[in-house]
Amino acid sequence: MRFSGGHRVRLLYNGTDYFPLLLAEIDTARVEIFLETYLFEADDIGARVVDALIAAAVRGVRVKIQADGFGARQFPQPWRDRLEAAGAWLLFFRPDIRPLSFNTSRLRRLHRKLVVIDGRVGYVGGINVLSDLEPGLPGLAPRYDYAFRVEGPVVAQMHTAADRLWRHTAWVQLRPEWTAKSRVPVDVTPCGHVVAGFAIRDNLRHRHGIELAYLQAIQAARHEIVIANAYFLPGYRFRRALRAAAARGVRVVLLMQGQVDHFLLHWATRAYYRRFLVAGMEIHEYYAGFMHAKAAVIDGEWSTVGSSNLDPFSLLLAREANVFVRDAALAGELRDDILRQVAVSARRVNLADVSHAGWTLRALVWSCFGLVRLIMGLTGYGGRRYLE
Repeated sequence: MRFSGGHRVRLLYNGTDYFPLLLAEIDTARVEIFLETYLFEADDIGARVVDALIAAAVRGVRVKIQADGFGARQFPQPWRDRLEAAGAWLLFFRPDIRPLSFNTSRLRRLHRKLVVIDGRVGYVGGINVLSDLEPGLPGLAPRYDYAFRVEGPVVAQMHTAADRLWRHTAWVQLRPEWTAKSRVPVDVTPCGHVVAGFAIRDNLRHRHGIELAYLQAIQAARHEIVIANAYFLPGYRFRRALRAAAARGVRVVLLMQGQVDHFLLHWATRAYYRRFLVAGMEIHEYYAGFMHAKAAVIDGEWSTVGSSNLDPFSLLLAREANVFVRDAALAGELRDDILRQVAVSARRVNLADVSHAGWTLRALVWSCFGLVRLIMGLTGYGGRRYLE
């Protein structure tokens, strides 16, 4: 990944910030819209996005929607019919989700949340197309997440990534009429002062791009590492880099999911708590609602927001996208919000809590951790040392 200057980047908080901007951008699109998402829910937000995309297609915009075949498997048929009638193009990435299949490649999902409009502006983050509010759980705070809105030269890389994946999926699904390379001119004119880079993870040339960007920044850290990541089960190299940073006096703050979202991963993550705490790291669990953020700030200057969790699914299997920024003002804004969540909406985990945990909790944690290791061994992903 390469950094370059000349960008305008805005930090967006949750769907409250994200969707009004996105919908306004779709409403003014003139030529082309790429939209990639893992989840596309049949709720109020999903309906508004579909309506906006249909309106764009009707006025002649080339609309290309790619959703994951598992995450968006319940995409309503009436929406598909309306999009097709309007002239919008819709693809589902790896739609074959047979539950009894032993083909491990089906675990490779489209997890990135990437939008590029008119080759001029891009959105990258963790926000799927769905409401921030959990149905049936009115007492919880809105889903906690971030996205970046980006203008400037790096939008060209976002556009290329979206176009390549679109054409690849269209070829695989025998839609040759949808495989032409986009000819939309991309605006690479410098428009701000922010230094930014864009990284993806795929299963070809960019298997470790996002992880390496993290590792380089962690290894260079001198003062502070603040990570907010909902699903945190990184590999051996990543954990070793964090412990080494803590050993040289860097403050390491981890904010993770407190609510039980994905049961197996939730409890497996806690197998590393003791090692992290003994190394001097801070661990905080977010309980106000469901956390979905994937963000980090290092030394008050480097920051990232994207779709990549720090777990085997994101680091070894899924297609992901993150924007990395070198800008003190933006990093400070993101750091302040993460630490505000730590102070107001999270509980700190202490070494005594882990040391005095009951045997039933310990058995649950190590059973889940062992099952994750078994699954990784059976699928062949991660290698022998990933979860050592």
